[in-house]
Amino acid sequence: MIKIIIFKGEHALVAKLQRKPLPARSFPKRYHRWVRNEMRLKMTLAFACLAILTGTSLPETGPLPEIKPDTEDTQPTPPETPIPQEKPAEKPAAGKPATPSDAEQAPEETAPAEEKAGEMQGPPKPPLTIASEPDDEHQECEKELQAMGAVFKDVPRIDDGNGCGIDKPISLTEALPGIKLKPEGTMRCQTALALAHWMKQSVIPSGEVALKDAGPIVTINQASTYICRLRNNATTGKISEHARGNAVDVASFTFQDGTVVAVQPRKEDSTLTGAFQRAVSAAGCLYFTTVLDPESDANHEHHFHLDVIERHGGFRYCH
Repeated sequence: MIKIIIFKGEHALVAKLQRKPLPARSFPKRYHRWVRNEMRLKMTLAFACLAILTGTSLPETGPLPEIKPDTEDTQPTPPETPIPQEKPAEKPAAGKPATPSDAEQAPEETAPAEEKAGEMQGPPKPPLTIASEPDDEHQECEKELQAMGAVFKDVPRIDDGNGCGIDKPISLTEALPGIKLKPEGTMRCQTALALAHWMKQSVIPSGEVALKDAGPIVTINQASTYICRLRNNATTGKISEHARGNAVDVASFTFQDGTVVAVQPRKEDSTLTGAFQRAVSAAGCLYFTTVLDPESDANHEHHFHLDVIERHGGFRYCH
């Protein structure tokens, strides 16, 4: 509802005129004309205000916005990513013993990481050849080996193809005076020299302490010297250091009284025999660049693998 507001003074004037109209003769005509005009003007203004107020008023309810349809339910469901099924472990064939996986087997001779990284780069490598040995170095090696009392002889050059062979091989019968290598083994002179130093400076002194009642060591029982094969007798992979005359496998030591100390897992062996094996294994790294013992992997549970492979920076791998 809209109320018309009239000023107090003007209302009083109109009311007064309505109650007591003045005699026409009391006011001049000009005054009456002025009053009528004033009344007409005020009524016009009142109606104009009424029209403005009614025109600008808003309705009680305005237009509502349109509801946007929900598109979430109409979107296609993304396809589910298939989850690969776990492949069951393969069982060994009947009658065949289970063997460690390739990832678990340690290499016979482990190369530095930079050498492994380079294997998969570049063009294919040329066929392997036998490394030549300078005459002066070979003669110097044999001279030192003779001075230590080793018994050996030169044998013809070996070339079995695919990199297998020795340029100047020797056949070692005794590593030191009175200490036979059984069976005698074919190898490079540098391999025989490392074996002689290891026996003289480590194995013999350790045996005298650990098995003093057994007498001195009289035999080194070897399991392998030169043989043309790949590492760990595998069908693929790198050539073994045995195939280059750089390696010898020691299976046991025989003492004068007949005591035989076989190489076997002795990590938890608290006897002097266990201490003897661990001591000579650790000392082997002073003379050989690779030493693998029964604690390294299943392939070496019953022998020491000792080799003189040359690596970059004088790197040695001993386990």
